[in-house]
Amino acid sequence: QLQLVESGGGLVQPGGSLRLSCAASGFPLDYYEIGWFRQAPGKEREGVSCISRSGSNTNYADSVKGRFTITRDNAKNTVYLQMHSLKPEDTAVYYCAGDIQPVCDSSGRRLGELWQYWGQGTQVTVSS
Repeated sequence: QLQLVESGGGLVQPGGSLRLSCAASGFPLDYYEIGWFRQAPGKEREGVSCISRSGSNTNYADSVKGRFTITRDNAKNTVYLQMHSLKPEDTAVYYCAGDIQPVCDSSGRRLGELWQYWGQGTQVTVSS
């Protein structure tokens, strides 16, 4: 069974940067597409970004396009979410998710129910 562990969250000022990591174990990461989701208090879960198994295909929510970049290093079994120009509205718990099916597209990126494996989340707080 694929296990995912997020790290890299924290408190950052508006305009700052963070890099989140999603470390996989249990199976080789290159079997799985990986997505990043976030959920703020009182709000619905939002699909932020996803990446295909090879890394050749990525997808982003409009709210993060141009600011966030998803990459993967299959040799290190890790997917990254580099976040720049952070805004207070980016504050949320960020989760990575994985699935063996090719779910990373504009629909799959948004639909958490398509993703089978989930990490425990990491808190990102953007505040001055």
